[in-house]
Amino acid sequence: MTSSSSAPLERLRSELRELAEPQVRAQLVRVLSPAGDDELLGVRVPVLRNLARRHRGLRPEEVDALLHSRVHDERFAGLLVLAEQMRTARGSGERGTLVRFYLARADCVDNWDLVDGSAPVVLGKWLLEESQDVLDEVLHRLAGAASLWERRIAVVATLTLIRADRYEPTFSLVIALRQDPEPLIHKALGWMLREIGRRDARALVDFLDLHALELPRITVRHATERLVAEDRARFVRRR
Repeated sequence: MTSSSSAPLERLRSELRELAEPQVRAQLVRVLSPAGDDELLGVRVPVLRNLARRHRGLRPEEVDALLHSRVHDERFAGLLVLAEQMRTARGSGERGTLVRFYLARADCVDNWDLVDGSAPVVLGKWLLEESQDVLDEVLHRLAGAASLWERRIAVVATLTLIRADRYEPTFSLVIALRQDPEPLIHKALGWMLREIGRRDARALVDFLDLHALELPRITVRHATERLVAEDRARFVRRR
């Protein structure tokens, strides 16, 4: 029998199974290529976000149980709960505690949707408040990790910095990871550069003028999607 202390966690797990859709599960199997021991329920991301908002009061040990589940949707729900807690955290101390909790469990953030749904809100929000030295140390430590997902966390976390018109951390990671062997890193780099270009096309063009020939083709293609046709053609031709 479930103890009363774990009732909120069990309610969330029960709701996940009630909200699962077989057709969504089939789609996720195709796009996520989950590990063999992963279970996919098939809950839509907007539904997961709503569920996380309603369960944002989960205790750390309950979030930890979700993150260590082999049910993909449970891990995602746990990360979104953590993101909700970050949004409502009071003070830098509380946000720092949440970030340390997140980074200590980075091995649980083991697919691109989990990274992309958590890194900007949890890590990126905290980085906005930190000194340049701390920011550089954390991002480049993650970027140098053996894990593909930790490297992607570093890249995607900079989305929050980009939205605050701080582009240099992203540019620095693009250079540091330009020879990364993983296409999912190449795509993430291109995505972040494209986001810079949406805010400041001149900054992106100036960066690509210097570095486009060093970058993976897919990075350049993603980065230039929203540039004017003349600039896009110029950089894509060079690749």
